[in-house]
Amino acid sequence: MINRETFVELMSGVCSPVTVVTATTADGRPYGTTVSSLASLSLDPPLVSFALDRTSGLLPHLQPGDRVGVNILGAHQQKLASTFARRRGAGSKFDGVTWTVRAGLPYLPESAGWTAGRVERHVDGGDHILLVVGVEEAEPTPAAPLTYARRVFGTHAPLAVAS
Repeated sequence: MINRETFVELMSGVCSPVTVVTATTADGRPYGTTVSSLASLSLDPPLVSFALDRTSGLLPHLQPGDRVGVNILGAHQQKLASTFARRRGAGSKFDGVTWTVRAGLPYLPESAGWTAGRVERHVDGGDHILLVVGVEEAEPTPAAPLTYARRVFGTHAPLAVAS
């Protein structure tokens, strides 16, 4: 078994999409957190997955059957990524953030993409829980995505074609 530091360093080199996963609490409040583990899981049926730490405050609001939104952040939304990554004691991460409701879920305008669906199941993933989500709606855009690797934000750029 490798040690934790070696594994963390290895995985820091994996480029990840940056998203803000959102839900609405039972009393109608918006809730969200930054997630960098979004992955396409299946085309038929359309499924995505992402992982949440077992201690995530969002996890209780995303049980099987619950609706969930995924805002795929654009390269210009680094500040939002940092805002939603912080744990908040009092108040809401949505305070001072421009957002609206879409499909009954908190939506961050100007994102590079959006998807919403229902949590189908939880899968044990060690200190995380993998959530499998059935996609019910999606909106892609041509905006450059925000990515995270080597502990810094970046974006995707095509490689130059050798002549």
